[in-house]
Amino acid sequence: MEEPIRAASQQVSDEFKTLVNAEDLNSLRHLQHLILGRLQDSNAVLSHYNEFAENCFADVSLEFSRNTRLLKSMKADLDYIFLKLRSIKTKILATYPDAFPDDSTSDAFDRRPDLELPQ
Repeated sequence: MEEPIRAASQQVSDEFKTLVNAEDLNSLRHLQHLILGRLQDSNAVLSHYNEFAENCFADVSLEFSRNTRLLKSMKADLDYIFLKLRSIKTKILATYPDAFPDDSTSDAFDRRPDLELPQ
């Protein structure tokens, strides 16, 4: 029983060998080898670039967080300054009503956009 199956398998295998040229198979194997080499080179370059980008990101992220803290501190300082200016202006207006022109007492004094509101 096993012998006829083996003979049939051998015959089918021989038929497949005649369908495909050995030179074509060698050419395909060579091309696959070239493509594999190029892909391995590309993978090495991308790995190197990923390491470089990771190091750059680490450097930049520290600087970015430091600058973010500085900007938040500056914003808080400016908010405090404008609050004090409004307070001083209100006190001056209470003491000297004619100290400022008529239009300067409106709420348009502080025309800074609120950067914390989504636009």
